[in-house]
Order: sequence, then C-alpha cells, then structure tokens
Amino acid sequence: MTTYRERLTAPASWWLAALVFAAAWGWIMLVATNWSIAIVATVIVAAPCLYAVWRYGSLLISVDADGLRVGRASIDPAHVGAVEPLHRADYRLKLGTDADARAYLVTRPYIDRGVLVPVADDTDPTPYWIVSSRRPDALAAALGHTENAPAPAHDPNGDTPGGEEEG
Repeated sequence: MTTYRERLTAPASWWLAALVFAAAWGWIMLVATNWSIAIVATVIVAAPCLYAVWRYGSLLISVDADGLRVGRASIDPAHVGAVEPLHRADYRLKLGTDADARAYLVTRPYIDRGVLVPVADDTDPTPYWIVSSRRPDALAAALGHTENAPAPAHDPNGDTPGGEEEG
C-alpha cells in the first residue's frame, strides 16, 4: 500500500447557508427587539451552525502501512479486498438500488464519487465500505487497486476518470 491522504471539506455554499440562517435570525430579533439583542442572537445562532458544518463537513481519509483510515474507523490492510473506484453513475447505483444494507458507508452528499472497498474478513458481517472521495482512482491505487476491469474512459455525466472536467 502506498501513502494517501485526503481531507474532505464542506463546500462554500454550506458555510454561506449557515451564515444566512444566522443572519435571518438576527434580522428577526432586530425587528422584534433592538440592535444589541439582534447581534447576540446572530452570534448565538451562527456559532453552532458553523460548528455543525465544520464537524460534519471535515473528514480525513488516509492510507498507510496500518491500512485505510476514514475518520475514526479503520480497516487493516490484510482485510482490504479488490478495491473499485466508483464514478458518478456507479456511485449512485451502489448507494441506491445495488446497495447492501450491511455495508459501511462514509459518504458526503456534496461528493458524487468514491471507492468500494470489499472487506476480506469472514468474521466481519460488513461486506464492503463505500467511501466518498474527490480522487477515487488515486485512493484505489493507494489501496492496491487490483480490479482487472479498466476505468471508464468517459462517464455519461461528463466526468473523466481523473476527476477533471473536459473542455
């Protein structure tokens, strides 16, 4: 296994939505009371909203000699099966109609690709992990991607395997 590290962060629109939500509460308080109470209300609402976006939106994915670590969860390298990078269409299928209820999912709604990591441990009831990643091919390569099927040359939704948009 090679070393890999990726930090997933929430998009700017999530941060903006948290600030707009807090500002709306501040405006409501301003209309009902005065400036000082409105400012305090805005700060009181903004703090937990921004914390929630930061906490949920930040996720560290790493691969090293100890195996795959996704947030606080980890899997030993000996139990990693044939990793499969999932691009938009495959990712949606594996999270939808082709899903297994026993799978371990670490997904983020703002990322539309990831990897499928089969668990090669007969004692573990989890058949596979699905992990969101902005660079699924690089993550799969770091995990020792051994699938014989080549990556798709072009996804119908306009995504290329390297993650860059054509143009």
